[in-house]
Amino acid sequence: MDATRPALDLSGPWRATPADDDLRRTSLAAMDDTTWAHVTVPGQWRSSPAFADLDDPLLYRRTFSTAALPPDPDGRDWLVLDGVFYTADVWLDDAYLGDAEGYFFAQSFEVTEPLRSGHDHVLALEVACTPPGDRTAKRNLTGVFQHGDLLDRHGNPGGIWAPVRIERSGPVRIAHSRILCRSARVDRSTLGLRVVLDAATSGDVTIRTTVVRPDGTELVDARNQPLATGENRVEWTVDVPDPERWWPWALGDQPMHEVRVDVVLPDGRHSDGISRSIGLREVALQDWILWVNGERLFVKGSNHGPTRAALSEASPEEVAADVGLAREAGLDLLRVHAHVARPELYDAADAAGLLLWQDMPLQWGYHRSIRRQARRQTRELVDVLGHHPSVVIWCGHEAPLAIDVTPQALADPARRSRLVARVAAAQLLPTWNKSVLDHSIARVFHHSDGTRPVVPHSGVLPHLPQLSGTDAHLSFGWYHGDERDLAGFLRRWPRMARFVSEFGAQAVPDDFDELDAEAWPALDWDDLWDRHGLQHTFFEQHVPPSAYATLDLWVEATQRYQATVVRRQIEVLRRLKYRPTGGFAQFFFADASTGVSWSVLDHRRRPKLGFEALRQACRPVVVVADRLPATVAPGDHLHLDVHAVSDARIAVDDMVVTAVQFVRSLDDTCPTPLALARMEQETTSTASAESDHLGRWQGALPADACVKVATMHVDVPVDGAGHVLIVDLEISGGGHRGRNRYVAPIIGGPHTS
Repeated sequence: MDATRPALDLSGPWRATPADDDLRRTSLAAMDDTTWAHVTVPGQWRSSPAFADLDDPLLYRRTFSTAALPPDPDGRDWLVLDGVFYTADVWLDDAYLGDAEGYFFAQSFEVTEPLRSGHDHVLALEVACTPPGDRTAKRNLTGVFQHGDLLDRHGNPGGIWAPVRIERSGPVRIAHSRILCRSARVDRSTLGLRVVLDAATSGDVTIRTTVVRPDGTELVDARNQPLATGENRVEWTVDVPDPERWWPWALGDQPMHEVRVDVVLPDGRHSDGISRSIGLREVALQDWILWVNGERLFVKGSNHGPTRAALSEASPEEVAADVGLAREAGLDLLRVHAHVARPELYDAADAAGLLLWQDMPLQWGYHRSIRRQARRQTRELVDVLGHHPSVVIWCGHEAPLAIDVTPQALADPARRSRLVARVAAAQLLPTWNKSVLDHSIARVFHHSDGTRPVVPHSGVLPHLPQLSGTDAHLSFGWYHGDERDLAGFLRRWPRMARFVSEFGAQAVPDDFDELDAEAWPALDWDDLWDRHGLQHTFFEQHVPPSAYATLDLWVEATQRYQATVVRRQIEVLRRLKYRPTGGFAQFFFADASTGVSWSVLDHRRRPKLGFEALRQACRPVVVVADRLPATVAPGDHLHLDVHAVSDARIAVDDMVVTAVQFVRSLDDTCPTPLALARMEQETTSTASAESDHLGRWQGALPADACVKVATMHVDVPVDGAGHVLIVDLEISGGGHRGRNRYVAPIIGGPHTS
């Protein structure tokens, strides 16, 4: 809501009942709703006990008075719905106003004439959020809320989730607005502005644009604009000399400018106005390398879902806290994965200098009928978020594959093979979702906002005619292969390394109450999939429950396995910095609800062990080496390349890297994989005086670079069988300090030639 518009807030208690045809034929103004259930607006209906299991449409009703609105004979009144999940039919005093579709943007209806009939009125909304019958051909643009990896297991998201109000304007109203930063050079920045003005009558107005700099000084642009009756689209630019530019947190500060647009009538009266905060910056994506204001940035990121499964129930503080946690992890970017978040996320990201990759709320397969609605909502997305400097990439569609994965398909090898074949065919051959819908959305993004890069779809392999492909989803160590396979795969297919936007593994959060320790390991695995997303099939491949004597040991093992996948695969990608990798987005950052997922933070924001692994892997300066083999033999001679990677913007002139090796006995009290992971993930060095020094190297580490430090030679002790070989690396210099550790069990006798 803009402060320049007087408003009557209609949030608070409403009445609701399941909708049916009899109700639709009844006078909504005269009906008796005293037996209906109470619901709170804003809110999702599943939060009300009366509708916790409802999937059918719900009829909302409330009475209100406009006596508090001051009289204004020339004013126009508007009913504004800030967020309805997902469609609504709207009545006022038995007059049908129209329908609304789309959950993440405001929709309005003029109600000037109905409200002039008196002070007391009745508002009714029939809200529907129909679950998809065929999840390969969905019709609602709700993304992860109705077909995701976890959220769709937690009930229907339907409801009036954002405020409802009556808003007043003068004779000319700003019906739509869009403010973009078109350029941000050192000496001058250019803003592009677009408004749709709804005029009650034809005539001239003055459009006054005020840009308030961070220091409070103002730049004012005023222009005369003739209007016809009805909607008028007006576009113009405003130059800002000597701008204070906005930067990601790793590159600089985040000054924000306020932009106010006011419509002034010929007699000097104010008719309507809006206000937006904007940061002045330019972004470009070249070969999947991101440039901000002409500076190159290697992007360290993660995928992020809604803060809570029910959008209305996340407090502004909780939403902003997720941005703070991302900064704590050393991330540059969050990918707003297949949904549009609450407004507070974008405000917090602007203030923190955290970049956002913004998806349309589309994931997997959709029906052919949705293209027109998808194009409309794409334009609305640019209007809603275009002024946020943190939003640096638009993406049309997450994984445009018409698939619906079930636990039965995953558990049955034959069915899984058929599923893999279908996925491969959908990746390589033309499909309506990928070839028609997504490119239609991309064209709207390009036309509506030429200032940001656009990704038509995410996770699509190279295919004709798009042989360059897009970003990659590489699930080594979970859906396919071993977690160590990533490096070899990228050596063979470097094109897949340009930007890896999904990788990781599931992990069970601590104190997950849905697991029965007494029944361990004979749990109802199918139920855990259906209700909580736990993928038993893949845990059996990588962290088999039967290998662990207790539930607690298995939970720890899942988290340590996730930590290994996250850290080691990030290190692989950072070693490929700019050659050819432009960045990554780990999958997933934080849960919106209870469950077992790929997140490194659970729904209470308690960290799994993977969060610390993510933080360590994303430090500005790290030292990495070729990994030790999965096992080594006594007497083996290993040659491991050591690299130092810096995302710092200043060269480290006094870099020092040291390496030592030693052996330790294996802990026989727990399974070997868990014991090894515990050793590898220790946060302090346990090297002893008997450690063998592998080398000490010093020199300069250039800014924003990856350099080979040395090749270290590791000799496995000939008497080390039954022990664990440990290689510790440390790096320091320029105020940076970090450690890394690699372990391998010493198995069998010496290798002989």
